[in-house]
Parts: sequence; C-alpha cells; structure tokens
Amino acid sequence: MSDEPIRVLFVSTSNASRSILAEALLRRAGAGRFDAASAGVTPTSVHPLTRLVLERAGFDHDWAASEPISAYLDQPFDYVITVCDDARTVCPVFPGADQSLHWGYRDPAGAAGDEADQVAAFERVFTDLGTRIRQFVVVSERQRPLAAR
Repeated sequence: MSDEPIRVLFVSTSNASRSILAEALLRRAGAGRFDAASAGVTPTSVHPLTRLVLERAGFDHDWAASEPISAYLDQPFDYVITVCDDARTVCPVFPGADQSLHWGYRDPAGAAGDEADQVAAFERVFTDLGTRIRQFVVVSERQRPLAAR
C-alpha cells in the first residue's frame, strides 16, 4: 500500500462549521491515512459552537481556522467534497482530484431557537458527518487505485 495519505479538501461557504467539523472527523477517523483540509468560498471565522461541539466530543481544535479556498488551488487532492449547496455551485475545479463529491448539510448556525437548540443543531451535523466520514474512509481506501497500493 502507498505511504502517501489520501488527500481530502472539504469546502463550505464560510469554513466556519460544516467543513471544519468534517476535517476534524476525518483527521481522527483517518488516523494518518488521510490528509484532511477545509476551506471556504468566502471564509469568515470558526463558529464558537463548532469549537464547543468539538471540545465536548474530545477533539483538539487548536488547529481550526477559517481558510480561503484560494489557498488550496495549486495543491493536489484525491477528493474535493462540498458540504453545503452554495459552495457546490461555485467551487472551482481542482485538476487531478479523482473525485468531486457533494454532501449537502444545512448550516447549523442558521438554526432557530435558543442556545440549546443551536448547540443541538451543531451536534446533529457533527453526528451525521461522523457517520458519513466513517463510511467514506472505508470506501475510499477500497477504491484507491491499485498503483497507489
């Protein structure tokens, strides 16, 4: 098997929650077999509830920063995954990316209600992404080109 990790870029509109959560989950689930990054089409800053959910789940989040997609345009990726519908429509093409995937999740920052409702929305997205990431790890490792094994 290749020593090179599978490179994955998660893209959202602001790189404040969904893409950061996906990056954190893949960093853990991929256990060094994946190189995960995240970026935003119009980055803002990492949402405080993103950090709270990661902290509650026992994830380090000191590394988390909202990055512009332009910082990654010249880098090769095996997968580019958009995690919101708006980012999907404007995400640039990354030459060499074997797969461009779309996983649409609603922005938990837009959840109505009090703080408990908002935290619950972030936790739902985190849980849903966790399930998908675990499946992605298994499938993408199986689909790795034979030349890379």
